[in-house]
Amino acid sequence: MDITLHVGAHRTGTTTFQQYMRANQGWLAQQGIGYWGPQRVRTSVLPGVFPGPLTLPGRDCQRRARGRIALQLKRGERTGLQRLIVSDPNLLDSMAQCMRARALYPATGERLARISDSFGQRIGRVVLTVRSQDLWWASVAAHLTGRGHALPSQATCAAMATSPRTWRDVVTDLACAMPGAEIIVLPFERCSDRPEAMLQPCGVLNAPRCDSADLLNRAPDIHRLRSILHERGDCPLRLGEGEGRWQPLSPAQTAALRETYADDLHWLAAGADGLATLAEIPLRPATPIPAPARGPEKGHEHDFRQRHLAQSG
Repeated sequence: MDITLHVGAHRTGTTTFQQYMRANQGWLAQQGIGYWGPQRVRTSVLPGVFPGPLTLPGRDCQRRARGRIALQLKRGERTGLQRLIVSDPNLLDSMAQCMRARALYPATGERLARISDSFGQRIGRVVLTVRSQDLWWASVAAHLTGRGHALPSQATCAAMATSPRTWRDVVTDLACAMPGAEIIVLPFERCSDRPEAMLQPCGVLNAPRCDSADLLNRAPDIHRLRSILHERGDCPLRLGEGEGRWQPLSPAQTAALRETYADDLHWLAAGADGLATLAEIPLRPATPIPAPARGPEKGHEHDFRQRHLAQSG
């Protein structure tokens, strides 16, 4: 059974993709494709893979996790599954941890090495969706603030804008942790409203088209964030002026991160030193606009008659 990890990243349409997968489970089953989403991953895959405060002394929790995952994979093979797609951005790490570290997924290498070991080194492909860092950090900050976290300070924003860690480093860590897996990187800008496009890097073609362009789990806009801050007794004026998307970064910091993202895409397009492949997803063709209906008569004489009839008197 071919196993593909769709590891996110967060804030790149992962919730929309996962809802699309749940809505099309019948079609996926007909194609021999299984799907494990966050609900299953966080209850029956991740527990025991990473050390934590609830780890019992004397028990090899990672060994137990390997056995539990192996049983689930064997059960899927017996039902005829030929391909398995596992999707959860928390495989990389949490957004809160990125904000605390002020860097893009600093623990990627260690986490994916543990996950690869837990799957018995059977993962053949890893799909990573990336997004321009200025918009990614803005979306993460808005999402965390909406969930009760503190607003990022000026020092935090400066650290995010000047962090030496880029998507290139995340991809490099993935390649080091899983040297036998194919790594495919998909720019969010190419699939923001097309969850079916995320299946192409997973090796699934001709997936049912999703006509809904609504992204799920959007970050709250600045108007909603003002209401949230007011409800919890904080000052809404700290968000600044304006409407629409909240951007905690300054224009100079935004420009610097956009340049960094352009460098990441250039590195990926140039071959990524053989570590990863940049997915070439064509843009969705525009819906043709039907020509306006015309009357049965055409020509200068008809137009003149119509103008003449429209005159007053």
